[in-house]
Amino acid sequence: MSENKEKPSFAKASEGNGKPKELNIEELKKQLEECEKKAAEYLSGWQRERADFLNYKKEEMERIGQLINYAKEELILEILPLMDNFEVIEKKLPENLKKDENVKGLLLIKIQFQDFLKTLGVEEIKSIGEKFDPRFHEVVEEVPFDAAQGQKSGVIFEEIQKGYKSNGRLLRPAKVKISK
Repeated sequence: MSENKEKPSFAKASEGNGKPKELNIEELKKQLEECEKKAAEYLSGWQRERADFLNYKKEEMERIGQLINYAKEELILEILPLMDNFEVIEKKLPENLKKDENVKGLLLIKIQFQDFLKTLGVEEIKSIGEKFDPRFHEVVEEVPFDAAQGQKSGVIFEEIQKGYKSNGRLLRPAKVKISK
């Protein structure tokens, strides 16, 4: 393959009769400037492409992280009904059975689930005795408050279902009863 491009000569060029012709210094300076411009242009193009690639890589890592968090939250939402069942069992368990070894084993499984959820960044939403917060609580029932029993209006006195958040983000609101 022969290229028809003119290659720069920095020393001498030949005349038609075979004798070398001296290139003048101005032409050499001009060729050098052109080469420097092209080199700078290629370098800046490479730097832009490298920066674009690094930005793309960073965005992809963030997107993958978001997908992993979404999948983790879906797994947690599948586990929460199991925790609810353990809560119901523990509340309704007669005191005489709480000392039974088999029951203790079941309650240990509940603790293992709680520890597993903590490692995933899941925390329970505090409810009983707290002021109602619509961001984290869902009212199931409002009961007139009794000042004689020390209740205050808008305070949660019973939790029907625990609420959970993961890394500060709500997974499921707590279902509560409040005094009005």
